[in-house]
Amino acid sequence: MRERTTLANQIEGVQRIESEVEGTLELVELAEMEGDESLVQDAVQTLRAIAEDVRKREIESLLSGEADSNDCYVEVNAGAGGTEAQDWAEMLLRMYTRWAEQHGYKVTFIEGSEGEQAGIKSATIQVSGPNAYGWLKTEAGVHRLVRISPFDAAARRQTSFASVWVYPVVDDSIEIDINDSDLRVDTFRASGAGGQHVNKTDSAIRITHIPTGIVVACQTDRSQHRNRAKAMEMLRARMYEAELQKREAAAAQTEASKTDIGWGHQIRSYVLAPYQLVKDLRTGVEKGNPGAVLDGALDDFMSASLAQSVGATRSEASASAQ
Repeated sequence: MRERTTLANQIEGVQRIESEVEGTLELVELAEMEGDESLVQDAVQTLRAIAEDVRKREIESLLSGEADSNDCYVEVNAGAGGTEAQDWAEMLLRMYTRWAEQHGYKVTFIEGSEGEQAGIKSATIQVSGPNAYGWLKTEAGVHRLVRISPFDAAARRQTSFASVWVYPVVDDSIEIDINDSDLRVDTFRASGAGGQHVNKTDSAIRITHIPTGIVVACQTDRSQHRNRAKAMEMLRARMYEAELQKREAAAAQTEASKTDIGWGHQIRSYVLAPYQLVKDLRTGVEKGNPGAVLDGALDDFMSASLAQSVGATRSEASASAQ
């Protein structure tokens, strides 16, 4: 039913655009015949709005990957650099949370590890909504921040790195076999709010898949059993995402960019000093307002990256066919 609704909305959207274009063009002809310049200008503005709608729908049509329509997990990890990098990781987590909220997506905190003084060492959130994975998968990689450090008494410029990993929530219809003998399960006490219960029970769960080295953790619930079930769901998602990476060359390149959270591996640079600029090193898209970007204005970066990856895939397919 969800797929049917999605397809119906796409068809209705195209039909509505066709009807609006036809009606607007007729209005322009009538206005020109009557010499009503103001009506012509109104029609031109309407056509520009329709063109913008078409552009958005064209980008959405690129979301045709196997798991693009799924919900997803977003995992942020601080790179080397102590407090500075941990603060940057928390800024990135906030950026993706704001982007998701602006698009009407639901954000659920899964687990996190706080930094010693500020920020986070790592954190995982679940983003739920139409095409959540399709959009956010373009953000996977290393992100670089350059700014005057608020933690440096000498006010020196610092460079920090943090990595972002995005993987889809696996649908129940997808079967993934996991042997219990391949798992190592550890329990620990959850951090954060929760009162006396947090301090007295080992409700948080960490599961390690020994053959692949994949590690997942969950501490959202006071029940150890529910946390274990959620962690197993995340493990299935991670293993599914790993299989997708084997099939997709673009995903393989994304994985290679995450091998080292440092120089030479970043996909995007956020410069706050001595000038202000956010530049995506894959697509060349630049924005001179880092504040807006860090508040969730990521659509232009995502659209350009998505268009580039789809274009590359189609070129490879054409070359193979020839």
